[in-house]
Amino acid sequence: MGQNDDTQEDEVPGEYTPDSEFIKNIVDSDEDSLLEADASQVQEVSGEPPGKLNEDVAAIWDEIPRFLSEHCKEEFDLVGSLYPEKRSIVIDFQELATFSPNLSERLLSYPDEVLLEFNKAIEAESRHIAFARDHEEEMLILVRVKNLPPESELMVRDCVSRYLGKMFALQGLVTTTTDVLPKVWKGVFRCKKCEHLVEVVQPKKGLKKPSKCPDCERFTDFELEEDQSRYIDFQKIQIQEPLEILKGGDQAKRISVWLEEDLIKKRIVPGQRIVITGILRLEEASSGRGKPKQSTVYQKFIDANNIEFTEHEFSELEITEEEEAEIKALASDPMVYDKLIKSIAPSIYGHKEAKEAVMLQLCGGCANKNLPDGTKIRDSIHILMIGDPGTAKSQILKYVNRLAPKSLYVSGKSATGGGLTAIAEKDEFGEGGWVLKAGALVLASGGMACIDEFDKMSEEDRSAIHEALEQQTVSVAKAGIIATFRAESAVLAAANPKYSRYDPYKPPAEQFNIPASLISRFDLIFPIKDVLDEKRDKNLAEHILTAHRYSQKKAQNPDASDIKAEAQLVPVIRGDILKKYFGYARKNCHPILSDEAFKRIKDYYVELRKRASGGSVPLTPRQLEGLVRLSEASAKVRLSDTVELSDADRAISLVEFYLRELGMEDENGGFDIDRVMTDHPKSKRDKLTNVRRIVESLQNEYEVVPMDRVIEEAETAYNIDKHAAEKIIRELLENGDLFEPRQGHLKVVK
Repeated sequence: MGQNDDTQEDEVPGEYTPDSEFIKNIVDSDEDSLLEADASQVQEVSGEPPGKLNEDVAAIWDEIPRFLSEHCKEEFDLVGSLYPEKRSIVIDFQELATFSPNLSERLLSYPDEVLLEFNKAIEAESRHIAFARDHEEEMLILVRVKNLPPESELMVRDCVSRYLGKMFALQGLVTTTTDVLPKVWKGVFRCKKCEHLVEVVQPKKGLKKPSKCPDCERFTDFELEEDQSRYIDFQKIQIQEPLEILKGGDQAKRISVWLEEDLIKKRIVPGQRIVITGILRLEEASSGRGKPKQSTVYQKFIDANNIEFTEHEFSELEITEEEEAEIKALASDPMVYDKLIKSIAPSIYGHKEAKEAVMLQLCGGCANKNLPDGTKIRDSIHILMIGDPGTAKSQILKYVNRLAPKSLYVSGKSATGGGLTAIAEKDEFGEGGWVLKAGALVLASGGMACIDEFDKMSEEDRSAIHEALEQQTVSVAKAGIIATFRAESAVLAAANPKYSRYDPYKPPAEQFNIPASLISRFDLIFPIKDVLDEKRDKNLAEHILTAHRYSQKKAQNPDASDIKAEAQLVPVIRGDILKKYFGYARKNCHPILSDEAFKRIKDYYVELRKRASGGSVPLTPRQLEGLVRLSEASAKVRLSDTVELSDADRAISLVEFYLRELGMEDENGGFDIDRVMTDHPKSKRDKLTNVRRIVESLQNEYEVVPMDRVIEEAETAYNIDKHAAEKIIRELLENGDLFEPRQGHLKVVK
């Protein structure tokens, strides 16, 4: 903790200096090998930081009390009124750098010695604080540092050995948190010879015992008195690099972070974005079976000094003034929609409507819609692509994963429910305690989650994402740990039919291994069909072959040019601008429905519901909300603050496209959303009801009704052919509505 203890004896170390302790641990652990080593290999080692011996730092230390008195008066007042809830003095590094450049530079290079001097000054200053509450425990006030300069900001992958013992800032995404555990701060040890008690301030890691008793002056063993020792709260978390900074197939690097005292009260949970001010330290690598106990390899961790939360998400991209001007010019182009659509996966032929939907999904609806009763309306647009294999669904997902500023790609075959949402489990990372781990939908919050092979997931795993799709949260309740995580990610999923090919004459829910309750949570469902069409086949073949030939030419000669091929394959808008375009639209545009768009969407919904007959449901309120989100996204494409009539028409045309492809009733040509969301559309429900009614009526004539008689009556009265009637009877038998008392005879279950 870097605390000072003036009561410590000389032979009992009471202060923690990582540099000297680190060297001492190495020397102690390898004492035998050092004795045997050649004298030329053993060098004198100083515990002082390089350059410290020749530097006069007395003047620098004198500046600390002056800085605290001039710049931290409000912080001391807050500590006095809120202690022990607030027990830290937060200093702004930029203020410190202006006040004393030498002190600020030394803080970055030798943070342990500077923080120790700050703590001494704070301890002296705290004697003059008028505390609002009485407290019996020993006072513990720490110094926290915020707002480090940009040159001191690192990525997780940059935390290498040359930064050991240095202070820097680190941005990351929380993936794992442990239980809060007690950690010895001041250990009270009993001498086994004379029973004398000795107090020792503990280092960051390990338990340090005194080696010599100050009372009997004997080198003996000491026993920790647990009930008399002082403890602080301790927690480990794990962070990983933000997804949007990764390029290509880079894997996000992770590192452990150790938190103590008031940092734990910030209640960090997986999925949160944080900026850590900390110091890079080492701990001994765990030794596995067959490995030597001592090793020259150490694990690294961040000793957190301060933590700040950040909401930087999908839209957090560095955009220059020139790029912003280019984005605004593109948004004012009347052909902006066509240019954006053509720039999404140009190597994939066709699928214009699906690409248009992806364009709107990348822009998203308006965020932060909170109603007076506390209800939050989601802004994320979910899209499901279902259809024949080999139709480039996976390629579209892969392209979107590369294009979106923040995105995760997972495959349903290798993903579990916990891997997609969040889990609580026992883990060595938590010192044997319970840890919370974030899944893909939590880590991708604020961005895109691309899920391939959606139909290959088990039923249990799929059920875990219901809450994440609609409520945009993930709740965990396990082993006494109850937590709720943000999962505000837009889902783009792809699935294949059960029987290889998509059948347009069967309800989608009957063809895919996806429950109807899950399908209904998607705003758009696109059928990707492999249709036999000579003209389309010719164009598709030419497109694919051109792509192969062009890529081979470029591989052999990077300077080669093919104007015709490039017109087909090269995006109209280059990739870096396209990514920043969507990020800029999400961050800066929050359009509101105009009166014309409001009326258009309302009239469309009411008219479509009015046209429904006989109980068929053409549209539900869930699709109505989807229309609003799509309309808002369309306005964002133009960087407009208003949702115009054209935006509402664009959203309606996309919804009608997928309803026309999936939800048209063959009998009367009307829409029936149940055909999309369930395996019992209106026409099928009517047939089931009619056949059951036939059996009920014939029971007055027969004790048990002959099946042939039911089939004959179904064809005569309701125009249901023999094959369809037999299939309906089998389904009624399987569902338990009918039973077969003897072969070929039926009876209604009452």
